[in-house]
Amino acid sequence: MVISPKILEKNSLRYRYIAYHKPKGVSTDVQKDSKSILSELPALRGLSPLGRLDKESHGLILLTNDGRLTDRLLNPSRQHEKEYFVRIDKPVTDTFIRHIERGIFIEGYKTKPAKARRAGETIFYITLTEGKKHQIRRMCASEGCQVLELNRVRVMNIKLGDLKEGAYRDLTKDELSTLFKNVQLS
Repeated sequence: MVISPKILEKNSLRYRYIAYHKPKGVSTDVQKDSKSILSELPALRGLSPLGRLDKESHGLILLTNDGRLTDRLLNPSRQHEKEYFVRIDKPVTDTFIRHIERGIFIEGYKTKPAKARRAGETIFYITLTEGKKHQIRRMCASEGCQVLELNRVRVMNIKLGDLKEGAYRDLTKDELSTLFKNVQLS
């Protein structure tokens, strides 16, 4: 299905679709005595984050006021890809990557298979299709590692790119068209 430019133009008048680089120390949701995305960026009030990213992590968060997209992206049955850059306190081994890819038992639950690839001695990328609370941190802990840095770099077809921490931008028409097609939203 191809989304016509007129539909995108019409939606852009009603809805907003934002890519935001959440800095470390900022909460995805509003918490008492804590910085949150919406307290830091009053211009984005009325928009909701699509998913969570823990306070100690940074990276890509999508925000919108389009409930249709919210439902499509947050429904766990949809299994949309989210990619992360991870730096840990120990060397990344082939065994570690195999375990991460096959799924890890954390608190009585086995995580779904993931894609992982080494990118340096202590750095790897992981692509998940689920989002359990602190999942990557807990997966690494179960393998005897501590996460030193966690950065979400992609949600489906939307990439963080060179967006600076604390900055945001509107999604492009091409990004929206692909995103809508992938979530079967017309």
